[in-house]
Amino acid sequence: MSFEWFIAWRYLRAKRKTRFISIITFISVGGVVVGVMALIVVLAVMNGFENEIHSRIMGINAHVILLRYGDDPLTDYDRLAEEAEALPEVVAAAPFTYNKAVLQGYGGSDGAVVRGIDLALEAGVTDILENIDPPLVSLATPPGEMPGAIVGDELARRLRVTVGDTVAISSPFDYVLTVMGPMPAVSRFKIRSLFSSGMFEYDQSLVYIDLPEAQSLFGLGDGVVGVAIKTVDPYMAPATAQKVVTALGGFPYRANNWIELNRNLFKWMKTEKKVMFWILSLIVLVAAFNIASTLIMVVMEKTRDIGIMKSMGATPRSILRIFVFEGLVIGALGTIVGCASGYVLAVLLDRYQFVTLPGDVYPIETLPVEMHGLDFILVAAAAMVISFLAAIYPAWSASRLVPVEAIRRE
Repeated sequence: MSFEWFIAWRYLRAKRKTRFISIITFISVGGVVVGVMALIVVLAVMNGFENEIHSRIMGINAHVILLRYGDDPLTDYDRLAEEAEALPEVVAAAPFTYNKAVLQGYGGSDGAVVRGIDLALEAGVTDILENIDPPLVSLATPPGEMPGAIVGDELARRLRVTVGDTVAISSPFDYVLTVMGPMPAVSRFKIRSLFSSGMFEYDQSLVYIDLPEAQSLFGLGDGVVGVAIKTVDPYMAPATAQKVVTALGGFPYRANNWIELNRNLFKWMKTEKKVMFWILSLIVLVAAFNIASTLIMVVMEKTRDIGIMKSMGATPRSILRIFVFEGLVIGALGTIVGCASGYVLAVLLDRYQFVTLPGDVYPIETLPVEMHGLDFILVAAAAMVISFLAAIYPAWSASRLVPVEAIRRE
């Protein structure tokens, strides 16, 4: 152990002439503990929210969506799906239609987004089977029966309909001539299941019907709007989308991906995480003022010792190191205990879920927790840097003391 470390550790453990200095030291350590613990827990919860939102979005939307330039539908979608699935980055592909319509139930009418799907193929691309109740195997219309539909539970609640009820879908692309002129054609569907993803944006607008019914309803003939594609790595979706388009020969095909479609949401979450980090760092900053106050009082108490050490040959740099090391020890103790406390609290929060959220406001009812090692490193580094900066002025003041005046003052 070096001379500076030895003296710093000795000063930290020594009994104080003034008990108030010891109290301030414990408060300084406690402040760092609280700040670090709060940062660890909040970042873990925000990571959990971000991961949960990603999972919900990926469960509803395909990772990559293959489209065509212009308004013409894709008529060779079977070939496109086969060629896309031949790529090693692609898991599955499924054709779909996507159109806006008016949905009418017992409680009135509302706008909706109608997706035409092949339920068996869609199940390989999204998590739709996990989000519907009661479960279905197919949406194909049995002979002599009314076509079936899957309606978002929030939309069904607004229209006061449920499983077994009938809804009417009006398409702006299909008209019938009446005595009052052309009127939108109305097709009736029987609700066979309700869709609940936990994302209000989707649950209050989505309606699923069988692909042939959607092609007929929206006048697409044998075409579809696009091909939904599931990739091996969802976070590499932009690169995979480009590979799919290249493999299909480029124009007239284009591709979107779930990251670009939700870019604003993800940017907002990242910005919020950064802002929360800096705001909660203020707690550690307040603790840093306590560290500075503690060291200033220690310097005042140890003025005579500083004068003696300097008269015996200690350099100003050595004196500065002594008090910087003491500030770093206080910061390190608080950081270690804070990280451990934050980890334990996050584990308890994840295991026992003693904090609940209103289900009608948030997509989940308990706080999700996901800890990242990088967050621990960043929080610990920030706490140590703040502790170091807090120790500089008291240490610099101690190093500037003149030995004769320091001893004479005592």
